[in-house]
Amino acid sequence: MAMGVVALIFAFPLYILVNLALSLPNEAANPLIPTANPTFDNFARAWEQASLGGAIMNSAIVTISSVLVIVFVSAMASYPLSRITSRLSSAMFWTLMVGLLLPFQLAMIPLYQTVRDIGLLGSVWSLVLFYSGAQVPFTVFLYTGFLRALPREYEEAAWMDGATALSAFWRVVFPMLRPITGTVVILNAIHIWNDFFTPLLYLSGSGSQTLPVALYAFVGEFSADWPLIFAGLVIGIIPILLCYFLMQKTIIQGFAGGLKG
Repeated sequence: MAMGVVALIFAFPLYILVNLALSLPNEAANPLIPTANPTFDNFARAWEQASLGGAIMNSAIVTISSVLVIVFVSAMASYPLSRITSRLSSAMFWTLMVGLLLPFQLAMIPLYQTVRDIGLLGSVWSLVLFYSGAQVPFTVFLYTGFLRALPREYEEAAWMDGATALSAFWRVVFPMLRPITGTVVILNAIHIWNDFFTPLLYLSGSGSQTLPVALYAFVGEFSADWPLIFAGLVIGIIPILLCYFLMQKTIIQGFAGGLKG
C-alpha cells in the first residue's frame, strides 16, 4: 500500500507532463483534468516553431563533448589523488573540493568576460569549456571515493609485467571503473542537458540554442503556450531517458560501489 502511494506521487508529475502535452490550448487551464480531445499536433508544432532539431543537436554536441572531457580529466586526476598518500595529495584533493562549495554566481561575471575575450561567446564550445571545468570537482569526488576502495594489486601486477603507470591505469584500472563511470556520465549528462541559465547567458542573441533555451521561446511576456512547452519537454526528455535506461544497471552498480567505499 505504502509503495503504491509513493509510486503515485512520483507518477503524478509525469501525468501532468503528458496530459498538458496532449491538450488543446483552451484545456490547459486545469492540468489535473484529463484532456477530452488528445492531440499529437502539439509535438509537430513544437518541433517546427522552436527548431527543436537544431536545438537537440546543439544540446547533444555540448553534452557529449563535455562529458567526454569531464570523464577523461577527472579520471586522470583522481588516480594519483587516491593512490598517493601524502600531505600534498590530500591538500590538492581538498582544494578541488572547494569547487563544490563555490556558487556559480560568484564567478558568473568574470567567466562571462573571459569567454567574451577569447572569442567563444555565442558558440556551443563556450558551454563545453564551462561545463568541463565546473563539473570536474564533483566528478573527482566520485572517482576518488571509488578508487580508494579498489585494490592496488591489479595495477601492481601490471607494473611487474613492465607496464608504465599511465598504461596500467588505462588498460587495467580504468576498465574497472565502469560502474562509477556510468554514474558519472548520467549525472553530468542530465545536469548539462537540462541546464537553462548557462546557455541563456553564453548563447543569447546567437543562432545556436540548446533545447531548454529553445523551449523558452514559447513563453511570452503576458502568456505562455503550455501545451507546446510540455510537448517540447516530452521530446527533450526522450534522449536522456533512453541513455538512463541503457545504463541503468551500471549506474546502480556505481552508486552501490560508492556507498561501500
